Amino acid sequence: MIKKFTSGNPIDTQAVVEKFNALPIAEFPLGGKFENGNFVFEFDMADSDIVYGLGEAPRGINKRGWVYNSFCSDDPFHTETKSSLYAAHNFLMLSGSKTFGIFIDFPSKIRWDIGYTTANKTVITIDGTDFDIYYIDGTKPLEIVKEFRKSIGTSYVPPFWAFGYQQSRWSYHNAEAVDAVVDGYNKAGIPLDCVYLDIDYMERYKDFTVDDEKFPNFKDYVSKKREEGIHLIPIIDAGVKKENGYDIYEEGRKNGYFCKNEDGTDFEGGVWPGIVGFPDFLRPDVRKWFGSKYKILTDMGIDGFWNDMNEPAIFYSVKGLNKALDKAASLKGQNLDLSKFFELKDTFAGLSNSPEDYSSIYHTVDGKQVCHDQVHNIYGANMTKAAGEYFAEKFGKEKILMFSRASYVGAHRSSGIWFGDNHSWWSHILLDLKMLPSANMCGFLYCGADLGGFNENATRDLVLRFLALGVFTPLMRNHAALGTRNQECYSFENSDDFKDIVEVRYRLIPYLYRTFKKASEENDMIFRPLSFDYPDDKIARECETQLMLGDECMICPVYEQNVGGRYVYLPENMTFVKLSGTSITTEKMSKGTHYIEVALNEVPLFIKDGRQIELCKPAMRTSQLDTTDTVMIP
Repeated sequence: MIKKFTSGNPIDTQAVVEKFNALPIAEFPLGGKFENGNFVFEFDMADSDIVYGLGEAPRGINKRGWVYNSFCSDDPFHTETKSSLYAAHNFLMLSGSKTFGIFIDFPSKIRWDIGYTTANKTVITIDGTDFDIYYIDGTKPLEIVKEFRKSIGTSYVPPFWAFGYQQSRWSYHNAEAVDAVVDGYNKAGIPLDCVYLDIDYMERYKDFTVDDEKFPNFKDYVSKKREEGIHLIPIIDAGVKKENGYDIYEEGRKNGYFCKNEDGTDFEGGVWPGIVGFPDFLRPDVRKWFGSKYKILTDMGIDGFWNDMNEPAIFYSVKGLNKALDKAASLKGQNLDLSKFFELKDTFAGLSNSPEDYSSIYHTVDGKQVCHDQVHNIYGANMTKAAGEYFAEKFGKEKILMFSRASYVGAHRSSGIWFGDNHSWWSHILLDLKMLPSANMCGFLYCGADLGGFNENATRDLVLRFLALGVFTPLMRNHAALGTRNQECYSFENSDDFKDIVEVRYRLIPYLYRTFKKASEENDMIFRPLSFDYPDDKIARECETQLMLGDECMICPVYEQNVGGRYVYLPENMTFVKLSGTSITTEKMSKGTHYIEVALNEVPLFIKDGRQIELCKPAMRTSQLDTTDTVMIP
């Protein structure tokens, strides 16, 4: 069912764990040709064909009509105009007149023109000549996904408590701020399992340090929170602060563990702490070294982490900043006309994540010097692999929560992902929904968006509607940016509405956890497009605002402001269920289109005829749930 086609000498990304005999690229079923150092191939699409895949990507479930780029990008503005986000998930599948999947195992840039230039043609351009392409033949989309997932290995399963509700913000900067969050949830009676520590918990933004003034006796504090049923989840960034006497930086510099310039000196870029070194995570010895540093925090009782800034995000390079400052100095005192002013402005705007900087970074791969451009998309995945390898060795499976911002296929075996720095926009409820099945196709089961939106100020109704979708996502985390409105559930008026929503999550955890484990063990999807289940139903095939959940359910979030419900399409007879706190209402509905009313404190879902799901009683912590005492609905 899967055939592997190889060109040149590909870098081993370790995305695929099954062994396949390599066939020459000349035998690739979709043809292709080499042009100017690239490999280009294409396929035609019928009007009714659907193109799925690309994991974490902008736009819809059906990828037609746009051009995408595989290039892990630190870009917080997730608009329809973007072509890439934080991940590179190079799996694509055509369904319709023909049905097949492809996975391009290539860690550099790929351009996917899916009916953008020519409406009924997909043109794929690989920016290089050394790559593997896996061609997956089949008749049904789900069987292709399962075959692909089998080839890339079993998906990561987090600890049970990681299915609880999680609260984050940039930043709960000290112990008093964390205590206030836990106290706020406790007083409101809203369940909570995790509180996040963003960059301000560190000593001057140095990885694997804790600011003793902000968090005195941190180990005891972590233990105290654990006794309260609360897990503290600190952030770890890719860049290691350049500071004499900082042991991790000194070790990295002494042992040559940081990425290099072409001349062999350490590449230096600026991020939160100022100038940093970037560990060369593509080297096994560097991964082992960096992974072992998580012990500093696990020894203090920490059992969950989120890896960030690992595309890698670079605010500036030392070389780039000096050039920009020299440019500004040369223009001082001049009367800047239109062109000179915008040239200066663009000089500074272009400092962050500069292509020129990426091209100047070098790694060591199998003893050879390799330009970062050639391996950009696996940098963050290898940071997460460093942690995952250490956790697997020291703790075994399902003990440590780990998820990452940047990712590549293969990282799903040791980590989940979140969908990055989204906005408090109503459109981002749907963006979250649409990325869920695509991420599942690529093995990432533990995933979710920043509920309520990270950037900008959230409204009360937006957070409630966002949470009503987040009730179903394995990662249910509310996260907001520095300077934005507080969006903790207890911070809004009438917090009982939020309690009603979050309690639904805790009631659903036995079902969600069972569904998650099954999907991991059987290479299945938690979330599916309706078209997977109803391939001959035209309305279902085109539906992008509803998803199938597990073997039993269909979810349909409300995603517009100032409405009391939405229209929903039922591809078969189903039972409409509304959940709110401990309240359950059910109504049998026939196949077709219906308008459903959904209050702000209600969670809607539909259950197939003849199917049931289990609900337990809510509790303030996952550790307090009695998962053996359940009721079945409908």
